[in-house]
Amino acid sequence: MQPTNQQTLALAELNTRAREIFRQIVDAYLVSGAPVGSRTLSKGGLGLSPASIRNVMQDLEELGLLAAPHTSAGRLPTELGLRMFVDGMMQAAEPSQDERAALEAGLAPGVAMEEALTRTTAALSGLSQCAGLVLVPARELVIRQISFVPLSPTRALVVLVGADGSVENRLLDLPVGVLPASLEAAANYITTRLAGLTLAEATARMSQEIARDRAMLDTLTQTAVAAGLAAWSSDAAARPVLIVRGQANLVEDAVDLERVRQLLDDLEDKAELIRLLDRAREAEAARIFIGAESRLFSLSGSSVIAAPYRGNDGKVIGVVGVIGPTRLNYARVIPMVDYTARTLSRLVS
Repeated sequence: MQPTNQQTLALAELNTRAREIFRQIVDAYLVSGAPVGSRTLSKGGLGLSPASIRNVMQDLEELGLLAAPHTSAGRLPTELGLRMFVDGMMQAAEPSQDERAALEAGLAPGVAMEEALTRTTAALSGLSQCAGLVLVPARELVIRQISFVPLSPTRALVVLVGADGSVENRLLDLPVGVLPASLEAAANYITTRLAGLTLAEATARMSQEIARDRAMLDTLTQTAVAAGLAAWSSDAAARPVLIVRGQANLVEDAVDLERVRQLLDDLEDKAELIRLLDRAREAEAARIFIGAESRLFSLSGSSVIAAPYRGNDGKVIGVVGVIGPTRLNYARVIPMVDYTARTLSRLVS
């Protein structure tokens, strides 16, 4: 939802009194999630009567910045009002030293990249009291080692150790006649001849060596090698990987449990969520999607704050962010997401 030119002009023309009343309403709403009444505001040092404040609130409502729930005489900021607040009135607070240390704690030397991303996302979730999100870039696994663990005459567990230290498992259906000895020979061939290659490169080299009769593998072992490599190629469409941590934070202190249930349902739509995060890839800093600005979260009334992180060549690698209610603490969380993105950029540089 974007402001119209008329609304933008009207906001710019708000006098000091109206801007202060609007700011206090938003500040109070972000803390409590409840409508804010004129009597409450009159006790906040404005020096105005409840009647005078109600007149200003009515003006702000006509501009589309506030709304009056049917069950209350108070006012809530609309999604447009929140957008105006974030873009033009909010005073951001940089992460504290303790918060920066917590975000960096998972990035110790020697930690595999995906594990570091998972830890950092969990830390961001805990500090922001939102659900943390990170979009891990589409990547080709580079083989360090593969092993086969026979489970039955027709099934085996394939364990791949990547060059980055990641470990992934797949269940594999075996052709009839493949024996444990063939699986062991297949693992030795892949580890000694194909280590350091991507899955696509390894498959191509194996085909070349078999065609030239240089692989020195019997037919059943060739079958096991091909099946082991294919176990990963079949899920290429599942990348990039989306890591979500801290969904439980969305339930704690929730004002509207029905909206939370809708949000948790939305988080199950990983493909749509990935498309949303992809929209933040071109941003220089954190990008904020409030409520209906994102089709995915229009019903749950949620906000997403996301920022890209980059490699040493300056190209965007992935996106990190949080999702929470529209009343989240934008002034604190936006800089936190930005800092996390910069920290991840240093890690992968």
